[in-house]
Amino acid sequence: MILIAFLILTEVLTVIVLNDVFRRQSKALFSISLIIHFIISIWLWKLLFKSISYNSFFDNPDHIWLLMNMAGTICAVVVPRVILSGVHFTGKLIRIKKGGYLRWLTNTGLVSGCLIFSIIVAGTFYGRFNFRTENTEIRIKDLNMDLDGLRIVQLSDMHLASFYKYPKILKKVIDDVNALRPDLILNTGDFVSYGWREFGSNDTIISKSVSRYGNYAVMGNHDFGNYHPFFTEADRHNNVLLLNKLVTSSGYVVLNDTNAVVKVKNARIGLIGIITMGRHPDIVHGDLKKASAGLDSVDLKILLSHDPNQWEEDVVSKTDIDITLSGHTHGMQMGIYTKNFKWSPAKYFYPHWGGLFREGNQYQYVNLGLGVLAIPFRIWMPPEITVITLKRE
Repeated sequence: MILIAFLILTEVLTVIVLNDVFRRQSKALFSISLIIHFIISIWLWKLLFKSISYNSFFDNPDHIWLLMNMAGTICAVVVPRVILSGVHFTGKLIRIKKGGYLRWLTNTGLVSGCLIFSIIVAGTFYGRFNFRTENTEIRIKDLNMDLDGLRIVQLSDMHLASFYKYPKILKKVIDDVNALRPDLILNTGDFVSYGWREFGSNDTIISKSVSRYGNYAVMGNHDFGNYHPFFTEADRHNNVLLLNKLVTSSGYVVLNDTNAVVKVKNARIGLIGIITMGRHPDIVHGDLKKASAGLDSVDLKILLSHDPNQWEEDVVSKTDIDITLSGHTHGMQMGIYTKNFKWSPAKYFYPHWGGLFREGNQYQYVNLGLGVLAIPFRIWMPPEITVITLKRE
């Protein structure tokens, strides 16, 4: 009820602003602005009532899709309206004795609102599907010659409800991955956002992923049902079992605090998978010692750890793990991402929020994810397919 009252207030205040700004200038312009306003409002209220009246399982992909679109519409529509109304009525208060409003302040609000709306629309319909393939080399001292040139494709944070209306786009992503001819495909988790039902039938698409030596995955913290508002402890346990089956049917070997040895000619790679549970800042990591057991004789150790913060907490300078692959951050789905400069507000929560990091002879790569979480857009923070080529140093 509070949200509905707030939305009604923004509707009324915005109409008053449009009346103050455009009616005296041009009745035609005023009419056009009202028509645009009401068309957008119809879409907003339609989404709201669909969200409120939804009566099936919370983690159905259509419901998660609906919630994301509602959140995106609030960001694109309601936030600009609040800014516009705020600056306009501030100007009216400043000029309360003389009457009228401060035109430059209101115009600033109009420009800012239109800019925010345009950026979010672009991020929704283009930015979130502007998949970028990041190629990076990792040079390992005295790397076994049979591993020199090995190509690893890392995927992460699919959040499959992101592709609920776009299965063809997900299929194209998988086709693009296959075109890279990977030797290994490694997935660092968060297949869903809330619960197993979000997976839908996407296992039939993901299972088309092909690599020479196999596909391996770990579960991210969202995969454990921690964010589902109605799951009991038993529901969360069942959720993990079902997700393991779905990920396995998608062609992955799931590593839950376990490891696997991959033979490449005469070389042996130890793949270590750690489970990640909880919510930031109370992230809970699996048992790294248990997961690493029995790998003393391998030529290379690769850890799949969803949370990038675990690298500095448990891995670097404390183990002999050569490469750690992580995800989780999404780069907060907004920031600046160019060849020469990268910035995201994620850096204040995750010092290693994206890209390649090195300390001594140990490396970490943090993937920015394929899907979206909570809001259906990415602003200058593209979804990522990572290609890692191993080189002997």
